[in-house]
Amino acid sequence: MMTQIEQPWLTDPATQAVCNAVMADGAQALFVGGCVRNALLGVPVSDLDIATDAPPETVVALAKRAGIKAVPTGIDHGTVTLVENGVPFEITTFRKDVATDGRRAVVAFSTDIAEDAKRRDFTMNALYARPNGELVDPLGGLSDLKACRVRFIGTASHRIREDYLRSLRYFRFHAWYGDAQEGFDPDALAAIAENLDGLDTLSRERVGTELLKLLGAPDPAPSVAVMRQIGMLAQLLPGADDRALAPLVHLESDLPADPIRRLTALGDKSVSSTLRLSKQQLTRVEKLREAATGTTAPSELAYRLGADAARDAVLLRAALLEQPVSTEIETEITAGASAKFPITAKDLMPKFSGPKLGAMLKKLENEWIESGFVLGRDQLLARAK
Repeated sequence: MMTQIEQPWLTDPATQAVCNAVMADGAQALFVGGCVRNALLGVPVSDLDIATDAPPETVVALAKRAGIKAVPTGIDHGTVTLVENGVPFEITTFRKDVATDGRRAVVAFSTDIAEDAKRRDFTMNALYARPNGELVDPLGGLSDLKACRVRFIGTASHRIREDYLRSLRYFRFHAWYGDAQEGFDPDALAAIAENLDGLDTLSRERVGTELLKLLGAPDPAPSVAVMRQIGMLAQLLPGADDRALAPLVHLESDLPADPIRRLTALGDKSVSSTLRLSKQQLTRVEKLREAATGTTAPSELAYRLGADAARDAVLLRAALLEQPVSTEIETEITAGASAKFPITAKDLMPKFSGPKLGAMLKKLENEWIESGFVLGRDQLLARAK
């Protein structure tokens, strides 16, 4: 694996302007975390995080001198966001943990990159790169990244007790960057199992966000299976069952990974009380679960819910029943999604009104659906008796 990264974002004028501003008086500017990890893996980079030995107030002054907008997004914790040409860069001063309570840490600023690296979660996230792309690896994270090995920095139990969310992050990172064939680090699993009670101290928002990121991985099933084996899945989602998850991932084929579809496959009815999801997400989980566990035909699901929701329900139903998906499903879904009921309330008036009008509309619609959407307007009106 390369020891020098070459990425368009690295040589972008906005990137270099921000780095030059931070380094103007001799401070360091080092890209860190996901942007370095993903660049080395050759996968897309989203956020650009920079670590520096300059105090946050100094970073603000340096940015102002260079004509770069500085936003004190987390200045008390050492983070300042610099915005250049519309691109945000999070600049965070080297830190070391002074005290932790399992949810948040009290930090002190540092000028030592090794101290900054040691407070991070996994070795593959403690990789740094200079503005010229030169890699800096203070903890040997490059070899772990190359081996697809997710390894806690230092003692796993200590890292977890600093922030119990790291237990869930471990499985998320393993799903995205680990090698399921090589198995999971036994020391990490033992430490996670010993600290399951700490998960109860986490906010539902943090757990929900992290779990959806895990379920968005190409194949989260091995990670979720191990979570079940050590008792973590039941701790997070009491009553959850992951048996349908692996079949669902297989049936999804070329469809994009959908965390909500996969969350629904876990079959846990306590999602709304356990995870603080958005109203839209919760509604989708409930409707999808109802459609998947019912007997409504795919064509009718597509007519009532739309093609995408019907496809989700059909895949989930097949996974739950451990059955293959019919080759005719797409034809049925297309037919249902494009069907338009040819009768309106006006067509039945004044012969029908009030509750009788609604009941007749529903009756005719059901008969039309049962006919495979082939009954025409005249045929349906003839049945309105």
